[in-house]
Amino acid sequence: MQKDPAWKNIILWISFFSVSMGFLESAVVVYLREIYYPFGFDFPLAPMEGSTALTELFREFATLIMLFSVSFISGKTGKQRFAYFIYSFAIWDIFYYVFLYLLVGWPASLMTWDILFLIPVTWVGPVIAPVIVSLTMIVIALFMLLGNKPNREFKMNALLLSFLIIGSLLLIASFIWDYSTYILENYSMVKLWNLSGNPALFDIAYSYIPRKFNWLLFVLGEMVIISGVILFGFKKKPEVN
Repeated sequence: MQKDPAWKNIILWISFFSVSMGFLESAVVVYLREIYYPFGFDFPLAPMEGSTALTELFREFATLIMLFSVSFISGKTGKQRFAYFIYSFAIWDIFYYVFLYLLVGWPASLMTWDILFLIPVTWVGPVIAPVIVSLTMIVIALFMLLGNKPNREFKMNALLLSFLIIGSLLLIASFIWDYSTYILENYSMVKLWNLSGNPALFDIAYSYIPRKFNWLLFVLGEMVIISGVILFGFKKKPEVN
């Protein structure tokens, strides 16, 4: 990647694309909050009509497809495409909060709770948590794209991939922990399998107010990912006779 002069232009245009997506996402949220939270966003969540809620789910999925698509056409190898994807995702996520703050003065602080994602269940956490994850993703992406040295190169091997997967699962668990435990405290696993016959579940979900973020799982996830990159990402280059 170091010998390819095009990488600077690719990073630049992916950055433009991701920042623009961050504004687009924040604009949509501004409109939604005008409709559902005219007095300011706060928990518990305001109920959404079925069609609107479904549209939101598809919008989030479409966002991922857009980020993946621009990363796929930008990279030449699987490693480059993965690096561009996590880089674009991170830039998009950070500037989403930047533009929300500029547009409506939210969040009030980095410790303000937010809804982060809706698939497969609701993800919540203080704003600082996804920002930390995004910064980590940017660093990893740059390591993968620019981390080659004269005698060492960044390698995506099975061991590193295992650390990234385990660390990511821990991070996801930290974001869904509070919401999931709240639901399970009020509804049994058996009843969860029969959603159509239990409309009261949605009433419980819409009464949820964040209580405590699982920082232990979050820190463990970050440590596993960073350790994997440091310990197993760089391998000695084969000597050329």
